[in-house]
Amino acid sequence: MLKGTFQSLVLVSASRRNHVHVKWKHLFGNCARSMSSNETGRRIMDSVPREKVDCVVIGAGVVGIAVARALALKGREVLVIESGSTFGTGTSSRNSEVIHAGIYYPRDSLKAIFCVRGREMLYEYCSMHDIPHKQVGKLIVATRSSEIPKLNDILNHGIQNGVDSLEMINGAKAMKMEPELQCVKAILSPLSGIVDSHSLMLSLVGEAENHRTTFTYNSTVIGGHLEGKEICLHILETKCLKEWDGTSILHPELILVPKLLVNSTGLSAPALAKRFTSLQSEVIPPSYYARGCYFTLSDTKASPFRHLIYPIPEDGGLGVHVTLDLNGQIKFGPDVEWIDGVDDISSFQNKFDYSVHANRAEQFYPAIRSYYPNLKDRALEPGYAGIRPKLSRPGQSPVDFVIQGEDIHGIPGLVNLFGIESPGLTASLAIADFVSTRLLG
Repeated sequence: MLKGTFQSLVLVSASRRNHVHVKWKHLFGNCARSMSSNETGRRIMDSVPREKVDCVVIGAGVVGIAVARALALKGREVLVIESGSTFGTGTSSRNSEVIHAGIYYPRDSLKAIFCVRGREMLYEYCSMHDIPHKQVGKLIVATRSSEIPKLNDILNHGIQNGVDSLEMINGAKAMKMEPELQCVKAILSPLSGIVDSHSLMLSLVGEAENHRTTFTYNSTVIGGHLEGKEICLHILETKCLKEWDGTSILHPELILVPKLLVNSTGLSAPALAKRFTSLQSEVIPPSYYARGCYFTLSDTKASPFRHLIYPIPEDGGLGVHVTLDLNGQIKFGPDVEWIDGVDDISSFQNKFDYSVHANRAEQFYPAIRSYYPNLKDRALEPGYAGIRPKLSRPGQSPVDFVIQGEDIHGIPGLVNLFGIESPGLTASLAIADFVSTRLLG
C-alpha cells in the first residue's frame, strides 16, 4: 500500500513537473533495524528515499479530512496519511453522531466558537450535499430540584455563546413533549441534531480527492526531524508496527518533506508530537484518555423518545444521554471510564480496548432511570465504545481545544491539533477553515 500509493503520487507529480524526484527501486527493507551508533543511524537515514510534497495532513478522521478538503479548495496539493485501513476508523466512527448547538462550553473558548460556527456550516454542507441528517432538537434535563442551578448555568453559557432559540421550560411541558421523560425542568435546544458521520466523511473525502488530494492508508508517520526549516517526516507501513517489539529503533521506509504539515491524529496526536525530535517537550500537553460505552435498547418497535435527552453533565463527559439514529432507534451513552497507564507507544498504535462488557449495563440502568423510569430490566444490549482524547485529568476543569502553530512551537508550516474531542464532529468544518486560513491566509 505504501509503495503503490507514494509511487503513484510521485508519478503524478512528475507528470506536472516533468521530472521525477525519487526512484523506487530498493525502497523496502526490514521494518525495524537496530542502530548501534549515531553514525550508523545517519547512514541509514541518508539511504532512505525522500520526496518533497506540498501539504501533508496526518490522520483521516473527520477533522483531518475536513482540513485536507479546506487546503485543497484553496489550490494546494494535499497528501493525507492514515495508519488505518480506511478513513474514520477511530474517534470519528465511535461517537454519538450529534450535531451540538454549542451550549456547554466556556465563553470565547475555541470549543464554543468552533461549535457554533461549525454547526451552521455542517447543516449547510449536509443540505447542499444530501448528507443524511436531522434537526431533532435536544432536552437537557434536571431530574431533581438540586440540579436546577446547574441547568441555569448551562442556559447562560449557551446564551453567552450565541446559541439561538434556547428556552427554559418546566417539567410538565417537557414531559408533555416526551411522555416517557421524568424531569422537573429542562432546556429545549431546537438547533441540536444528528448526522450520518460516515456519509459526511465519504462526501468530504470525495470532494478533497476531486481537488488534488491523495489519501494513503495503512501508512504511519512514526516521527520526524527538522533540517534547517524543513520538516522531514518518517513514514512506515502500518503492518511493520504490528511486528515491532517496542524496543528496536524504527527505521522509516520513506521520508517526506512537506511545505505544510497538520498533525490531526486524534488520540495519538501528543504521542506523535513527542516523536518530532525538533519539537520542544514543554509545548506538548499531557494526554489523558476517557473510555465511553454505548448500550442500545433491545426489543423495541418504536423509540420512546423523539428528541435527544441529556442529563446534567458529569466529570469528563455530558452524562449518559439518549441519542437517536436516523432510523429512529436509540442508544444510551457514553459513560466515562478514565483509563490509566496508557503509554505513548500504545496510544501511538491505537492499542485501546473498544469492547463493551454486558455487566457495565449495571451502572447504566440507574443513570438512565433518573430521567427514563420505565426502562425495563434486561432492556439494554452492548453497543460500541469510543475513547476521548483528553487534555485534563479526572477532577480538573475541561481543557479547550489546542490548535498550535509556529507562534507556540517555532516550527514553520506545522500545526498540531491536540484534545479534539467533543464537539469535534460538529466543529470539524470550522476547525478546518481556521487551520487553512492560519496556514494560507
